[in-house]
Amino acid sequence: MQRRDALKFLAAGAIAPSLAPQLFAFFQEAHPESGYALRTLNPHQNATVVLMSEIIIPETDTPGAKGARVNEFIDVILTEWATDEDRSHFLEGLAGVDKQSNELYGKDFVDASAVQQLTLMRAMDEAVATGPPHSARHGNTVPERDTQLKGNFFTVFKGITLHGYYTSEVGFSRELGLQIIPGAQHGCVPVTAEKKA
Repeated sequence: MQRRDALKFLAAGAIAPSLAPQLFAFFQEAHPESGYALRTLNPHQNATVVLMSEIIIPETDTPGAKGARVNEFIDVILTEWATDEDRSHFLEGLAGVDKQSNELYGKDFVDASAVQQLTLMRAMDEAVATGPPHSARHGNTVPERDTQLKGNFFTVFKGITLHGYYTSEVGFSRELGLQIIPGAQHGCVPVTAEKKA
């Protein structure tokens, strides 16, 4: 599988738990080791990515996107996988979040209050849901794009955040309760309260 093919899934917003094992393993390779130094995102962009991803997947009884280091996953995708045009489009979309925040609240997204941040994120999500109608397509196909990460920024951002989280060690083993190499097959056993059904 090629990285460009994998990026189609990110752009399409497909969720990680439904991915084929080959693609799932492919995304796991994009997770950096601890001590990773950012190569594409500057400190302000990184802070914005951390906040936005944590709003999408907040910490509960398991770590959220911040604890899963989704921001570093996104930096790897932008640095090693994306074309120059893809990277530019993503960073322009990220700058657009600050632009909207400044228009609404007179401050960058990271400086806005938690309520303002959540309100802006919901507005972006609703804009995607109520956006212009899509042309009808036959079957379950992913439309080809000139660039793989081009499209609505917020849709792409949510897709990368979900992939980054659910292919991380935290998301895969602690949130989903899955194992990379499962043990013996035990057939029908009752699900305990600690396990998610």
